[in-house]
Amino acid sequence: MAAPPEWDAAPGPILIIDDEPYILRSLSYLLTREGYVTETVNNGEAGLDRVRSLRPAIVFLDIMMPRMDGYEVCEQVRQDPDIEATYLIMLSAKGQQVDRERGLLGGADEYMTKPFSPREVVQRVRTVLASRATQRQDDERDEG
Repeated sequence: MAAPPEWDAAPGPILIIDDEPYILRSLSYLLTREGYVTETVNNGEAGLDRVRSLRPAIVFLDIMMPRMDGYEVCEQVRQDPDIEATYLIMLSAKGQQVDRERGLLGGADEYMTKPFSPREVVQRVRTVLASRATQRQDDERDEG
């Protein structure tokens, strides 16, 4: 399957950081089937290292993980000037408003509760990548 048109302008693959093998497999399968390149990591510490080295377009980030939770990963990403613009979508089984607010106030761009709709995931990825491609084009036009 050909990559979606907005992928051409994307800075990197989609990284999925979650300690649940089922979530890693299902998200990776879903996004790969849609033509996206994905990588998976099963803990927060390794996930943060991978964000730094991979420079992904989007990160799906679980909250409750070993070694470093998603809140801390999010905080570390936002404090690092080299990766602070990374688009972070927090994933959690915690659907309470207080959990959502903590994730968003901690620097996440979005917060999705598990179980999630495959259609919603694909739509969010398309929207984010298209928006970022448009922003880059606008930035290039302003510089030129």
